Amino acid sequence: MSSTCNNKISVIIPTLNEADSIQALIEHLFKSGGGYTAEIIVVDANSTDGTDKLAQLSGAKVITTKEASRAHQMNLGAKQAVGETLYFVHADAFPPSCFGEDINQCISKGSDFGCYRFKFDSKNPLLAVNSFFTRFKVLWCRGGDQTLFIKKDVFLKEGGFDEKYIIMEDFELVKRLWKKYKFKILPKSVSVSARKYELNGYFQVNLANLKLFRMFNKGYEPKVLKQKYFELIKHPKDLD
Repeated sequence: MSSTCNNKISVIIPTLNEADSIQALIEHLFKSGGGYTAEIIVVDANSTDGTDKLAQLSGAKVITTKEASRAHQMNLGAKQAVGETLYFVHADAFPPSCFGEDINQCISKGSDFGCYRFKFDSKNPLLAVNSFFTRFKVLWCRGGDQTLFIKKDVFLKEGGFDEKYIIMEDFELVKRLWKKYKFKILPKSVSVSARKYELNGYFQVNLANLKLFRMFNKGYEPKVLKQKYFELIKHPKDLD
């Protein structure tokens, strides 16, 4: 199907030790872009497992940085992006197979930024409950796992991600922008890894998420938020 506008998409992936998934993700993104993808940029924070080399072999443009912070990494990628639309994707999130056309059409119809719903790569029925609520326009459902696309000119005008937020940077950006710009939730789902829930248990992760979101809304400093989050749950990469 032909495009409805000439926007090209720069996909930006922040990584830290994602060798297990990065090649499959990049291959999926190239196949699913539908001719709309200008480039795939991997911004790697000095991985020790060869993520950067695997990404480069897979055809991605690789930028390296010593600072392991998604906000910083994604801003760095955005500054070098050539596409008119930026698409931020976590390394364990696989967008729908027609994401290029979806995003292009959404932008052409007047949206300034948006995201997908998500579903987990797990048959746990409790996780389906979490997935269901991502269709609604409420802030607590707007995490980075849903992937985020945004017009590059809007992103740069508004200063991109606030690098003070070393956690919950996606929530902060969406909260800052969606009263000023047109936001759209696309009615398809990104496939997201359930590894954090499998390691910690469904209720523990949800309780941690609720605690962090309430602290975020109360204005706690990002360093405090991150410390609390890592106290509440274990992270898969910490066990590698």
